Amino acid sequence: MAVGRGAEGAPQDQMGLFIHLYLLFQFTIALSLDEQTEYTECHGGWQRNHYCPVQEEESCTVERRDASITYSEFINQYAYKRPVIIQGITDNSAFRSLCRKEQLLQMYGDRSVRLSTANTYSYDKIDVPFQEYIEHFLRPQDLDSLGVDTLYFFGDNNFTEWGSLFQKYTPPPFRLPGTTGAYSFGIAGSGTGVPFHWHGPGYSEVIYGRKRWFLYPPDKTPGFNPNRTTLSWVLETYPLLPAAERPVECTIRPGEVLYFPDRWWHATLNLDTSVFISTFLG
Repeated sequence: MAVGRGAEGAPQDQMGLFIHLYLLFQFTIALSLDEQTEYTECHGGWQRNHYCPVQEEESCTVERRDASITYSEFINQYAYKRPVIIQGITDNSAFRSLCRKEQLLQMYGDRSVRLSTANTYSYDKIDVPFQEYIEHFLRPQDLDSLGVDTLYFFGDNNFTEWGSLFQKYTPPPFRLPGTTGAYSFGIAGSGTGVPFHWHGPGYSEVIYGRKRWFLYPPDKTPGFNPNRTTLSWVLETYPLLPAAERPVECTIRPGEVLYFPDRWWHATLNLDTSVFISTFLG
């Protein structure tokens, strides 16, 4: 089982502890500034948090392409080789409107959703009404919580009850030969995310909020503790990584779609309360 990096010597240990304590101090102060949290219509009524202890990456290392990208380019340059962010490839304005907080609560508030723990190798699950999740579970990530203690709404949706919502979603048009798409819909609070894991290829689109991604190719296993949150990895391990060991990373925003190839390691971190949907190709 892999563990976090940064334990090679006392100076690194001390530096990592200093960084963690400094960011924890800033985060604690900022939590009291609730008036800085926006609930604006342009964010669908979801929180846009200014107190997340990490922000967007300094430099995006995932190539961005616009809607002029062709299927041939996608297959030859990205599908089996590297991630890519595609902008404006579909128009999901109708789906986005349905994903406003007020609209979702009105349509699905009494429906059950299944929450999973945000750790890598084992997933406990509980079922709660969607409104209860929004009112009691949807909150910023606690810096000291483990993945097993962090409940995350992503996937495990009842397609009978949520089918009318998914029918309004237009997935990216490019498919890998021999695959079909399966949706996984999620809503998560600022600072939450899923730690490093891998599976088959797919797309992820942000509907509201911002989602930061960290990716490694299949032959480069990242160092991480599978029961620590992505937030703790970003605060404690990421700053100590040599340049050659840094992940491919970027932040995707509403209207952008990230494609990730088969078996690429990836972890996610929601910088705001985020509404998002993935299309897994299998």
